[in-house]
Amino acid sequence: MSAADIPQITLNDGTTLPAVGFGTYQLNGSSGVEGMIRAVHNGYRLLDSAFNYENEGAVGQAVKRAGVPRDELRVVSKLPGRHHAFDQAVTTVEESLYRAGLDYFDLYLIHWPNPSQDRYVEAWQAMIEVKKRGLVRSIGVCNFLPEHLQRLIDETGVTPSVNQVELHPYFPQDEQRAWDAEHGIVTQSWSPLGRANQLLQDPVIGSIAKRLGKSIPQVILRWHHQLGALPLPKAASTERQRENLSLFDFELSSEDMALIATLASPDGRTFDQDPASYEEF
Repeated sequence: MSAADIPQITLNDGTTLPAVGFGTYQLNGSSGVEGMIRAVHNGYRLLDSAFNYENEGAVGQAVKRAGVPRDELRVVSKLPGRHHAFDQAVTTVEESLYRAGLDYFDLYLIHWPNPSQDRYVEAWQAMIEVKKRGLVRSIGVCNFLPEHLQRLIDETGVTPSVNQVELHPYFPQDEQRAWDAEHGIVTQSWSPLGRANQLLQDPVIGSIAKRLGKSIPQVILRWHHQLGALPLPKAASTERQRENLSLFDFELSSEDMALIATLASPDGRTFDQDPASYEEF
């Protein structure tokens, strides 16, 4: 599938994102650069990174070497939870750009609210500032609950454009997605195909995939799209990268969606509510 065939989602600030992106967690060094270039050549136009992934330099190299105009790409990074003080947050965004060798990010997110530190509003004020300075085009958050989002809106008057959360059929985040949609926030899905669970062998999804002549990952990614979420799958091989993009030439029926909804499980998430011990945040 070519990049031109991927639908565009318009954010609440008027900018756009492709309806599926490419996750870059653990894609580092020269092999990571090659994997990202391969993804761009296979049609991806959104590269999702983070300060804590320690691969912003690799992302920048992929952007430079992929042979696609910069304005056709959407490059994303994230502010770590330990850098929420205003000046530190601004400096971190600048450092992210220096690492990547880019003039701007298309989207920059607060990686998680770090509620025990309770400085996420200050961090959000810093995001508003770097957007004003032109360092980033759009701003958003990750792993924020409705109470965190409401506080940002109440105290700054600025609504995030994106909330990136763990989301897959075992953990569909119905209430969070509904809250985001009601407030004009696009929900992005990290770990859209599950992580260290049995989702890719699920017999319910497998039966739907067999009937449609599609793979289980394609059915899951199509499920995200029909929920209005923007998935960020990661794959190294050309075959898997292309397969994960091919989700716009078929549709799941309402019966299919209802069947997948029965898979939701309270144990479906892959981290505890407070992900403080997870280094990637």
